[in-house]
Amino acid sequence: MKRGAAMLTLLAGLVLAQPFTVKDARGQNVTVRSTERIVSLNGATTEILFALGVGDKVVGRDTSSYYPAAALRLPDVGYQFRLNAEGILALRPTLVLGREDVKPPQVLEQLEGAGVSVVRVPDKPTLEGAREKIRTIAAAVGRVQRGEELIRRMERDLLALRSKLAQQRTRLKGLFLYLRGPQTTFVCGEGSNPVGMMELAGIDNAARGIKDCVQMTAEAVVAAKPDLIVVFTKGLQSIGGVEGLKKLPGVSQTPAGQAGRVVAIDDLYLGAFGPRTGQAALDLFIGAYERSGLYVAGPKEEP
Repeated sequence: MKRGAAMLTLLAGLVLAQPFTVKDARGQNVTVRSTERIVSLNGATTEILFALGVGDKVVGRDTSSYYPAAALRLPDVGYQFRLNAEGILALRPTLVLGREDVKPPQVLEQLEGAGVSVVRVPDKPTLEGAREKIRTIAAAVGRVQRGEELIRRMERDLLALRSKLAQQRTRLKGLFLYLRGPQTTFVCGEGSNPVGMMELAGIDNAARGIKDCVQMTAEAVVAAKPDLIVVFTKGLQSIGGVEGLKKLPGVSQTPAGQAGRVVAIDDLYLGAFGPRTGQAALDLFIGAYERSGLYVAGPKEEP
C-alpha cells in the first residue's frame, strides 16, 4: 500500500515536471518548463502565488509585494516600475510573473532572451479581471484546481456584499485620491484598480471623465462633489491623517471633506483584485454606507 502511494506521488511529480503552456495577458502562449525558482514582480501576483500554495518556490519579489508577511523575507528586486534585468537574473529564476506594463518595458524581453519563462499577468480592475488573474497565475504554476478553489472562495465572500447591495436604496459618489505626502497627490478615475473596487462595492465614481490617475487640483476635487473620499492607509498617514487631508486643495469644499467621510484601506487589500476581492469590497461598502467619519480597513487573514 505504501509502495503504491509512493508511486502515485512520484508519477504526480513527473507530470508536473513536464513543460506546459499558459496564455498570458497578451493572449500569447508561454511555455513553462520549471516552477522551481519563481520571481514575482507584482504584489497581487505574489499574494496569489502564496494563496496557491507555491510560496516556497518564490525566490524573489518586487517592493510592492508585502503580503503575506512571509514574502518580506524574500530578496527584493526593486519596484515593478523601476526594475533591472540583472538583479532579477542574479536569483537564477526559472519563471518570472508580473504585469505586462513593468518598467522599463525591455526588462521582460531581456529575461526572455536569457531563457527565462516570463508570464505577463492580466490586471483588469473588475471581478472578471480578478478571476482571469487568478486563473492565469494558477495555470502558470500548475495549480489550476487550487485556483478554482480560490475563485469559489472569493465568490462566497461576495454573497454578503450582494445582499447588502440589494437593500441599498441610495448610492454615494466616491473620489479616490492617491497620496504620498502633500506634494504627491493624484485623483484616480476610470481604469484604476481602486476605482474598480469602489464600483464593485456600489460606490459611484465621482471622477467622471478622468482616465487612470492625474495630478490633483482643487478644481477637479471641488467639481467632483464626492460624498466620500477613499485613500490608501499609507497615503493618509503620509499627509498627517484626516486633518492633513482637509488641507489639500479643494477637499474642505466638498461634501466629503465637510463631513469628514473618509475610508482608508491597505494598498494591496483595496487594489490587488486577487483572492481577497470579496472581503475588500465588503469592507469598502461598510465604510461607505454603514459608518460615518473615518473608517480604516486592513488585511484579513493571510492565505
